[in-house]
Amino acid sequence: MVQNDPAQEAMQKAQDVQQRYQNYLLNKPHVVGVGIGYALVHGAQTPEVAVVVMVDHKLPPESLAPMDRLPSRLEGVRIDVQETGAFGAFNATAASV
Repeated sequence: MVQNDPAQEAMQKAQDVQQRYQNYLLNKPHVVGVGIGYALVHGAQTPEVAVVVMVDHKLPPESLAPMDRLPSRLEGVRIDVQETGAFGAFNATAASV
């Protein structure tokens, strides 16, 4: 009998949730990316697998309209909002000129 790996199951569930909700999350204000990772608490990694929502900057929930707020969980999977700043392309050719 093969025993299921709880960590692998958590990762698969998070990937499934990301796939279903990625467009929904990307359409929220300040969201610049969505991925899978481990939740952070006060900058320290936890063992909890999460859908990581990257934002250009974090805002207090009360400063956003209710429809613009990110949920804390989707289908039981934690949504971890992490401030990454804005993403942009890097042009190596232009940088070396």
